[in-house]
Amino acid sequence: MRDRVRLAVSGHAPTELPLEGHRDAAVFLLLHEVEGIEHLIFQVRSSTLAHHSGQISFPGGTRDPADGTLLETALREVEEEIGVPRDHIEVFGRIDDAFTQSSNYRMRPYVGALQPGPRDFAIDAREVHQLLSVPLEFLMSPEARGWQAVDRDGALETVPGFVYGEHIIWGATARVLERFLGVLGGYE
Repeated sequence: MRDRVRLAVSGHAPTELPLEGHRDAAVFLLLHEVEGIEHLIFQVRSSTLAHHSGQISFPGGTRDPADGTLLETALREVEEEIGVPRDHIEVFGRIDDAFTQSSNYRMRPYVGALQPGPRDFAIDAREVHQLLSVPLEFLMSPEARGWQAVDRDGALETVPGFVYGEHIIWGATARVLERFLGVLGGYE
C-alpha cells in the first residue's frame, strides 16, 4: 500500500488555490504502519483551542514567518504537535489545496510516511487531545462514509464525512481526505 501511495502522490499535479484573503497553513497526511497495515494519523484537537476545538484534523497548522516553505510548516507542526522529528518522515509529495470555511485558511496538504517500526508519539496536550490511527483500507471502503450530527458553532448540523468508531472526520479534513483517496483511485 505504501508503494501505491508513493507512486500516486508523486505523480499527481496538485491544484494550488490563491491565497487572497486567506491565511497560509499546511497539514501532513502521514502513513504509519501498525502490525503490517498502513494507517493514516489524525489528531483530536484540544477542546481549549480557539479554532476547530475538539475536531479531528491532520497534524499541521499556520505558517510561521520563519518557515521558508509550506513543507517546512507541515514538518515543523508534526514535530511540535505529535513529536515526530522531520528526519523520520519520507515526503511523497502533495495534493490539492483546500480552504477552511470558518477559520479562513488555505491548507496545503503534504503526504508522506513515518519510518517503519515501533514509535512513541509525544503529543502536545495544549493542541492535541489524542491521536487517532485509522487503517487506510478502511477509509477507502464504503463503510467509512456516513452522515453525522455535529456541533457547528453552537448549532447541531448533519454533515457528510468519514465515521470511525465514535469519531467523525468532517469539514476541511474530510474534503482533503476525499481528494487524497481520489488521487489513490480509491474514492470517487
